[in-house]
Parts: sequence; C-alpha cells; structure tokens
Amino acid sequence: MSEEIKRIGIFTSGGDCAGLNAVIKAVVYRAVLHYGWEVYGILDGTEGLALRPLRWRKLGIQDFTPFARLGGTMLGTINKGNPFAWKMPDGSEVDLTDSFREGVKELGLDALVIVGGDGSMRICGSLCKKAGVRMVGIPKTIDKDTPLTEHSVGFSTALDICTEALDTLQTTAASHHRVMIMEVMGRDAGHLALMSAIAGGADICIIPEIPYTMEGILKKIRERKNMGADHILIVVAEGVKTIEGEAVLSGKGDNVRYGGIAHYLSEKLNEYPDKFSSRYTVLGYVQRGGIPSSWDRIAATAFGIHAVDMLAQGETQRMVAWQQGKVTDVSLEDVAKIGTQKVEKNSIMVQTATGMDMYVGEL
Repeated sequence: MSEEIKRIGIFTSGGDCAGLNAVIKAVVYRAVLHYGWEVYGILDGTEGLALRPLRWRKLGIQDFTPFARLGGTMLGTINKGNPFAWKMPDGSEVDLTDSFREGVKELGLDALVIVGGDGSMRICGSLCKKAGVRMVGIPKTIDKDTPLTEHSVGFSTALDICTEALDTLQTTAASHHRVMIMEVMGRDAGHLALMSAIAGGADICIIPEIPYTMEGILKKIRERKNMGADHILIVVAEGVKTIEGEAVLSGKGDNVRYGGIAHYLSEKLNEYPDKFSSRYTVLGYVQRGGIPSSWDRIAATAFGIHAVDMLAQGETQRMVAWQQGKVTDVSLEDVAKIGTQKVEKNSIMVQTATGMDMYVGEL
C-alpha cells in the first residue's frame, strides 16, 4: 500500500533522551531512499501541528551530519499539556483535535511517526485516532516503563551515565568513609535505579515498587561495616516515597515534579552518628543527555525502519517493539491498557540484586 503515501510527518514527544535523532534519521532514510516519500519534521511535538502558525521543516538525507550522533532531538519536544484540554492564556481550555487534524491536512501528510514514552503513546495515539490520522509509534524513555517492549530508545545511554556517575562517586565515598546516596530519574518505575545499582555495585537500592524501612537500610549498613567496608553506596529512584508514605516533590503548579528523596534519606541517616556520615547527589538532567550509546543507535535505527515499513503496509495505531531479540509491533490499545510497566518483585533484576546481597527493600 506504499503507493497511497507520498508524504509523512515525524515528531518527538515527552522528555528528551539520547537516540532520538538516530530514529529521525532512520525514518527519513527509509522513507526517502526506499519509498520515495517526503518527510516533514514537526517541531515541538503536537504543538507543531495543533497550534498556529504551523511549525515544521522538510527533512532530507543531508540534514543528519552531525545530528544523528548527538543527544536530544533536532525537532524539539514538549512534555506537558493535554491536547484534549489545552490551557489558553485566558485560563480557558480547548480541545485541539480539530486544529491538529487541519494541521495534518494543511501539510498534506498521509501519516505520522510519533516517538514518545508510554504517556505519549497513549495521548498521541488517542489524538491521532480521534483526528482520523494514520500513525505508528516508536518507544523512547530513560525510564524503561513502556509496556510490551524490552527496550526503549534512550534507556541504554541513561543507564551508562548513571553507572559512570556511581563509579565516580565511589572514590569520594571511600576516601571520606561515607554513605553516598545517588538519586536517579524514573518517575514511578525503578528500572533505571535498579539496573544502575547492579552495574555500579551499590550496596542498597530503593525503588518505588518495593517497600523499604530505615531499619532495613541501617541493618545493611551495619552488616557491611562489620564485614570491613569503609563506605556505602545507595541508589534511590526519584519516585520513592518517605517512610511516612509521602511523595517528595518540588516546583509549583504545572511544574510539580519528583525530586528530593535522596536529601530526605541523607538527613534520616545522619540522625545516627554511629553510622557513616551521609552525603547525596541528585543526578538530574545529565541522565537525559550525552552521546547516544551504540545500542541506542542500533535500536533507534531498527525501530525507525520498521515504523516506515509498517506505514507502507497500511498499518496504524501500532507501536514498534523489541521482543526476544526481534523488532516487532504491538497494538497501541494494548500499550494504553497496561500503562506504566513497573519493576516486578520476582524479576530477574531483583533476583540479581538480592543475589549480590543488595538491600532492595522488604521482599
């Protein structure tokens, strides 16, 4: 059915990460060189099509030096706002579906490729379905929480960054005989925290999915100290709640976000002077940047090619996925139905961590 398509659009949605430009390159190369289509890059996610003036740029194979090797997204992105209840300057809310549909029509787009996380897959998939626009999604997130895929673009690079940071913090922790706490991103999922803790040899990892106690943390510190350890490494996911069950948040209004659980734990540990002195580091947005890892580039390229081929075959409302070593695709309806994919208590990663005598909570 490729003869039905002459021009497609692509945009990135949600938080940025490494590997997005490699996705865009793969989509353009496959669409232009194999199918002879035109590709329009839509700027700043859904805003580029739903708001006026339209924001876009025509993409060709000449546009990817050196962009494909860089982190971030050459098209820009947004990670807030509801297109079905878009807030206007006067405080009112409007549904942008009709405006989005007209933007697609005005640019003459026959289909869209949308690169985003689980939230973007749900919202943008629904928007396209409601607007009658053909689309295929490509998963990207440093949180690794998109369901039905074993890999999402950006996670591999973020994991490398977190692991390297833990390696760097260890020398300071050892030099000063301290408990060093590193807070990483992940929202309500602990994949990034748990896997970086394993890779970086942490003693303790606290994630949102598994309850923890201060007694459990102190017990592990005491055990390590009794075995001769002169420092402790702790990784904590930003979505972890306090022992009182409260989320630790920062910002106001629409800018409320997770952040501060490492400071909270550090203050709690410093109440016990017989233990190591505690310090903390919030890794923050460096996890989203950096040069894409080899694996993120490879997966991004495979995903981009598959997405274009799916559109050529007449597919819509599907998401590209990596399953059992192969690129495949799944229903967006199923992705939305499952929602955020969290760490399972009996997962191989939890088993690996506990097998290394790491405290990961009260199992």
